[in-house]
Amino acid sequence: MMDSEDRTPEERLYRIVEEGLCIGCGLCQSVAGAERLSMVVTPEGNERPYVSAPLDHATVDRIYDVCPGTHLEGLPESEIVEETEIDAVWGPYIRIVRAYAGDPEVRFKGSTGGVLTALGAYLIESGRVAFVLHAKASKAQPSFGERHVSVTRADVLAGMGSRYGPTAPLVDLGDVLDRGEPFAYIGKPCDVSALRNFARHDPRVDELCKYKLALVCGGFMPPPDMRAFLKNIGIDYREVVDLRYRGYGCPGPTRIETRDGTVVEKNYLDFWGEDESSWSLPFRCKVCPDAIGEAADLAASDTWPGGGPTWEGQADDLGTNAIVARTRAGLDLMEAAERDGALVIEGDETARYMDEVQPHQVNKKRAVWARHLGLRTVGRLAPETQRLRIAELAKDNGVAENLRTARGTRRRVREGKTSEPTPRPE
Repeated sequence: MMDSEDRTPEERLYRIVEEGLCIGCGLCQSVAGAERLSMVVTPEGNERPYVSAPLDHATVDRIYDVCPGTHLEGLPESEIVEETEIDAVWGPYIRIVRAYAGDPEVRFKGSTGGVLTALGAYLIESGRVAFVLHAKASKAQPSFGERHVSVTRADVLAGMGSRYGPTAPLVDLGDVLDRGEPFAYIGKPCDVSALRNFARHDPRVDELCKYKLALVCGGFMPPPDMRAFLKNIGIDYREVVDLRYRGYGCPGPTRIETRDGTVVEKNYLDFWGEDESSWSLPFRCKVCPDAIGEAADLAASDTWPGGGPTWEGQADDLGTNAIVARTRAGLDLMEAAERDGALVIEGDETARYMDEVQPHQVNKKRAVWARHLGLRTVGRLAPETQRLRIAELAKDNGVAENLRTARGTRRRVREGKTSEPTPRPE
């Protein structure tokens, strides 16, 4: 399977990283075992798998099958029910609403309307789950996130706010499952895809992970670019002790604190730029076929018209999320949270509303099939996908546009913009 005759197991594993498809979720560590493979921070600042003991081809085959860099599927067919609608761009859903956290503090401190934080706390307080697996800010690498298990409302609230840095939430998934307790996962769409993939090998995922919640993801800032951003505002990344990307308003300031007590706050648009063209993203994010959480029970997004906040509107925006409830479990959770006051639902929306507030997701979904084609035509790995409709969407672009996109990807490969060094510890 996948070059097993031409490469060693270690070379095959590293190929995922070297060809720009690793997102750093850490699931490969759970598959291979930490005694053979562990996530490390590389000299480039990325969080990547490092092989410390020999692997075998069977283990690497399994990694390729579960890795969200190489294999992604949409919502399982078993989750498609009579009331499910399937939109060409936004995929399966039962209900789409605008909503925000019922607790004003959670709404203010969380990202946008605080919906995912509110749902995480509600799941624990209502007894629906024993704990929530999610990310919070890393103490060792403040620009990073780290996997966290929350068992109380206070635990969940400690993870409020978006994390636009590397995070490996699935490094010890076996240990999480060994708890034998019902839990929820909240994280990036690619992490949810990884969980769905792993369920094919370990049925405990479907048995114990009762809710899979995702954010609609715009990607994250690659560590080298994050370090450059900090340098440009006069901060050495090694001196940072706390970094909040957003929250305390919608979207709220990017706040950096250093060892000597210096605090610098920058506008969200200073960090990301005013439009999509200025975003700095890992290559894997640029070829992502599912940034909208199609494999999740429920996905939550920002709701800025045109896809981003404006300078003028940030001070007055209280924050409202869009929620795409895809499964009966997701719908039941959302509606129960509203009944019990954990959520406030303003009203229902449509998939076309999602186009208006997330136009960059529409653009990516339509372009990604041709980007994958560009990778394959030069012998590179590209994600294998199912039930994500990317080929069907590409047909609407026309042959000329798809060829232009594929050629652009091939050019980036030739220019070395899609590659990473073989991982080694920093």
